[in-house]
Amino acid sequence: MNATDIREARLAPDGQAAVIWTSSPDWQHDRFRDDLWLWQQKTGATVQLTQSGYDSSPAWSPDGQYIAFISSRALVDEDDDDDEGTERVWLISVAGGEAFPLYAEKLDAHAFAWSADGTRIFFSVEQPLTKAQEDARKEEWKDVIRWREQDRGDVLLAIPVQDAIAQAQKLPGPKAAAKKEKEDEDSPLPKLAKALAKNDLEIAEIAAAPQEIAFETDSVSHRMEGPEASEIFLVSSNGGDAKQLTHNQAIESGLRWGPLGQRLYFNVRAASGSLEGKYQDVQGRLYMIDPASGKAERLGADFKGSIEDYTIDSDGSVIAAGLTGTQQQLYRIDGSKAEELAGVAGTYSGVDAAKHTRKFIVLHSTINDPTQAFVADASGSLQGAKAVTNFNAIFHERAQPEWTTYKWKSYDGTEVEGVLIYPPGKKGAKHLRMLTLIHGGPADADGNRFGADWYDWATLAAANGWLVFRPNYRGSSGYGDKFMLQIEPHLVSVPGKDILAGVDALVKDGIADPDHLAIGGYSYGGYMTNWLITQTTRFKAAVTGAGAIEHAANWGNDDETYDDAWYLGGNPWESPELYQSEAALFQFNKVKTPTHLVGGNADVRVSFLEDVLMERALRQLHVPHTFLAFPGEGHGLDKNPWHGYIKVREELKWLDKYVNQ
Repeated sequence: MNATDIREARLAPDGQAAVIWTSSPDWQHDRFRDDLWLWQQKTGATVQLTQSGYDSSPAWSPDGQYIAFISSRALVDEDDDDDEGTERVWLISVAGGEAFPLYAEKLDAHAFAWSADGTRIFFSVEQPLTKAQEDARKEEWKDVIRWREQDRGDVLLAIPVQDAIAQAQKLPGPKAAAKKEKEDEDSPLPKLAKALAKNDLEIAEIAAAPQEIAFETDSVSHRMEGPEASEIFLVSSNGGDAKQLTHNQAIESGLRWGPLGQRLYFNVRAASGSLEGKYQDVQGRLYMIDPASGKAERLGADFKGSIEDYTIDSDGSVIAAGLTGTQQQLYRIDGSKAEELAGVAGTYSGVDAAKHTRKFIVLHSTINDPTQAFVADASGSLQGAKAVTNFNAIFHERAQPEWTTYKWKSYDGTEVEGVLIYPPGKKGAKHLRMLTLIHGGPADADGNRFGADWYDWATLAAANGWLVFRPNYRGSSGYGDKFMLQIEPHLVSVPGKDILAGVDALVKDGIADPDHLAIGGYSYGGYMTNWLITQTTRFKAAVTGAGAIEHAANWGNDDETYDDAWYLGGNPWESPELYQSEAALFQFNKVKTPTHLVGGNADVRVSFLEDVLMERALRQLHVPHTFLAFPGEGHGLDKNPWHGYIKVREELKWLDKYVNQ
């Protein structure tokens, strides 16, 4: 539970340095800390670059002299407690010195990007109110929330970097920003900023070319009630009216310009729709669009797996991470074709290429090897990539579990694959007590990648004597669109049959002990756990969290409503029979399994009230259970590391209590 997670690695334009963003638990202060680290080829060392513990999302300046990042650290000279938590853009010189903010105003930056020439930084904030407007609003509405009505979109701003540096050093700057007129002195925008564009939605991603800025929008409320909230816009780098470039049923992300800013690339992650038609949960895709005509082309269409992320090489070629089955490798994308690069087994992710050399950086892990950042001289020399980080080395000093893939036939003959993780030294043993641990998503897949946290604790369970079965049921990514689409409209019953068929096969093969079976999962894994304990009493214990047990109220509370409606064939009034038949609640009278339940009381991805509802049902039925509620936590349990620690501690106790009887 003390593992350091590498969130992102970005290579300097010349490939001679990299900035690495990590997240790790700070047990003393009951929070997670986000830090930036700097690797430099000339020293071969990776050292901590920032110390505040609130620093994330780094981006290199085009000349490689500065790193910009998002930080919620308080200003050095700010005595106002209200400033705490404001997420501003900050800059730090690679040559040394303290970081400084791009602006001082209390405005949360939603996204930022360097201009192509490095002279400006573009960033987005919510359209702010003047003090007079804010006072008038408070006078009229007090603390009343006007649902939807009070939402405001974003403004795209530009600040000259040299002016920001001069302001931070309290020196006279070039004054490149337009001087404020007297009547504009009350403007809530940063004094150095120029407004380039406004949008009724949040500006969630920004990518800058020499003459144009592309930005992608998101729901202001962060409740995605339909994919129409996510579209790509273009605006001149000098500002003006923004042009909407896309009109589709996809959730775009990962905006990047190709060389010279002639083509714009983006990806659509798994279970985020596609440009090919009406919304449906298909595998991850990659697209290139001509900004002039708006014509988009799908890249790597021949690839049968899921494209998860990508980068643009200095020669304009595209390198993407593609998931197939239990492995995620790198591929060179050329038109519709995807050529696998020679690498090593495991999971590659987070790839990023240098702008002026062939070098690139990529994250890699296996089940037993913690994620590290590796730098390769070129895409053709991936096997010779050198590690530039060494986090979590202690995992190599402990007895490690062994694992293998496992395949079986489901009820209708469909082949399904999963992973078996054995206790150390037990590979090949028979009649083991088994925990079926179900991944969330459902658009995800368990495979050869590292996990060590409250959500991915399979290897910890194995180290505690459990054979861990991780099924990639229908709806999982990496097995083709057809396999993924078969989850609709039977959201839990079809995947549930896949999972039970896998358990049956493992028992039949003598691998799992039928008298010592347990089940668990979180998020969609919680959905499935809640459903499966209504379908069978074979499991002696269940551990579940943040999983719905009915779908109508959850459709109304979920921050991804469109997804729920697709899974179940429409809105609640359009397919009420499926909303009921695919819900665990209406079959809860069959539950006998002792169940441990957890949830964050601020969760809106799967409403916390679903957990409360489930606990009440268990109580009414006199089923042994316990319920842990984590205060202030959303779906990701990312506020306080002790919550995740206690979650897993108590889950292991629960399993031992009921399965060993």
